[in-house]
Parts: sequence; C-alpha cells; structure tokens
Amino acid sequence: MRFAAFLPLLLLAACARPAPPGVTILTYASPYSPNHPFSKADQAWMAFVEQKSGGRLRIRPSWSGALLSSDMSMEELRHGVADVGLITPIYARGGTHLLRIQTGFYSGADSIEAQLALYRCIAAANPEIGHELEGLKVLAVQGGSLAGVVTTGRPVRSLTDLRGLRLRAPTELLTVLESLGADPVNMPMADVYSAMAKGVIDGVIAPGDTFRSLHFAEVAGYYNTLAIPRGAYPARAMGMARWNSLTPEQRAILTQSQGVWEAALSREIVAAFDKGMEEARKSGVAISGVPAAEQRRFDALYLRDAAANARALDRFGIDGMAAFRSARASVRGKNYIKCAPSQADATGARKPASETL
Repeated sequence: MRFAAFLPLLLLAACARPAPPGVTILTYASPYSPNHPFSKADQAWMAFVEQKSGGRLRIRPSWSGALLSSDMSMEELRHGVADVGLITPIYARGGTHLLRIQTGFYSGADSIEAQLALYRCIAAANPEIGHELEGLKVLAVQGGSLAGVVTTGRPVRSLTDLRGLRLRAPTELLTVLESLGADPVNMPMADVYSAMAKGVIDGVIAPGDTFRSLHFAEVAGYYNTLAIPRGAYPARAMGMARWNSLTPEQRAILTQSQGVWEAALSREIVAAFDKGMEEARKSGVAISGVPAAEQRRFDALYLRDAAANARALDRFGIDGMAAFRSARASVRGKNYIKCAPSQADATGARKPASETL
C-alpha cells in the first residue's frame, strides 16, 4: 500500500490536542472497544506507564478501529499512523509468512505462560521472525485459551461432524480442517458475528471467552470442547522510528511495562474464558466434547499439517522446518521455559526477559 493511503489518518493524528509541557503523549490504537478484555489489559498497561513515569509519559487511546485496521496495522504503525497499536500478524496481508505458520507449532504448550515462552524460543532460534517484524518494536506477546468449535445450527460431537461445515479458522488450522471435510475460511474475528448471524459461515474455531466478549452466545447454538492448540504471537507494537525518538528513560519504562502488559492480558484472557462459558450456559448453548481417541486423532493431524505448512514456506525462501523442529524439540523437552526466564518487577508482576526483537 502506498504511503498516500495513510495521509488522512496521519492528518487526523496531527490534529490531536498538544501535550502539556514536559509530558510526552503516545497514541494507542486498537480495533476493540474499551470494554473488551484485551482493552482492559491495555488500560492496565496505560496506568502502569503513567504511574511509572510520574505522569510524564501518557497514553492517548483510540478504540474500536478508529485509527488502525486489522489487516494493515503493522504497516500503519511503521508509517506512524499511531505510536503504539494492537497488531495481528496472522491477518496481515503480506510479509508475515513465518509469524502466521509458527502459531501452529504449539501442541503441548497448553498454558499462556508456556505459549509465550515457546514463542520466544522460536523467535530466538529463527532470525526470519525478526525480519518479518522489521520496523517495529514489540511491546507485548499474547497467547490464549485453547479453542473449541462454535457452531450455529448443527452440533459437532465427533470429527466426522465437521464435514461440510464452513468455519472461520486461523491460518494454521485451514489444512487440517480441510482434511476432515470442513470448508474453512480466514477472516478477522471482528467480522465473525455478522457472518454467523447471516449464515455466511456455520461457525468458528474460537475459545469460550468469545461467547461473551464477541457475543457469540447470541448467534451460536453449540460448542464442542475439542482441545485445539493455541499459538502465541507479537500482539502490541510500536513503530521503530517513534521508539527511537523517545528518551532512554522512556524506553526503559516501556521495556519494563512489557511484563505488566503480558500479565494483564493473561489475567483478562483467563477471566474472560470463565465469564464466556458462564454466558454460554445461561444462553442455552449446548456444550459437548469428543472421545479421547478423537482428540488423539486430531492432535496427530494437527502436527502433520503443521509440518506440511512449515515445508511450504520453502517457496518464500524461508526454512519453516527449522522453526518447526526447534519448536517441537522445545515442547518435548519442556525446554521452552528456559528461553524466557522471568523476574518480578516492582509491581509484583511476572516479567519476561528483555525482548530482543
């Protein structure tokens, strides 16, 4: 996309009220409303930054997609449309091939803490991750609750029941769902509610929090708790040019804030899952599982397809299998925790080692 396309947004940002003397204001942009669980974590981060800086570094939020788009946010941040923003490399239109595919390497990393640590292992072992994030300073990595199968008019009680269903799914699940006879599509989560309500799709691969946070309990009738692994990815970032314009003291505060932001995201994700499942039960969503043999079959298909997707990156000149092998070796040996030793900051939050990207 040409820079001219960003000009109206840049002019909008320039019209914002000026900062008081001695105060630096950073704009923060998110596609979510201020009441979304992700946004509540964002607000905890904002409060920490302001408190830690003594009010000299403040965050001015822009919610509900007013400033950044879902699929171009990384490029928009590089061009300074906002200072800090929520990014989704898995939806980016190009240039994030390994970031997309590596989210399918997480089978066995079932907690958010394990997901974040495994991401850091993958990033440390595979320089391509850094290349795909060029021009950005990562401020937080995000994992999530394991997903299940949300459907509108037809229950899923076995893998066979997936046949013929048109499901929104993340990139790393497209081929495994196709092999099971489903018709998977990829779209931003913000578009899923209307797509289900209109019958454009039959359901979505999503965790239980979405029954409340995205109001899926209003349009879904069924939820299967098939445990679908969840990958981590860089989810909050700052344009590198803006990062370099800050003082060393300001950069130190933002570096320290990473652990606070990631801990707040983890808390909100766990709380949101519990609230979402409660909402599903209250709304009459029928909840079921799959037999253990079916879960094992799915896990095997998941890893088979993850390896195939990794090999397919050869066409982009990316050694995806090296990334896949490093991830699986870390999971098998439970070595991923060593990639991100933690320390407690002054707030008591668990803080990962310094981000190198």
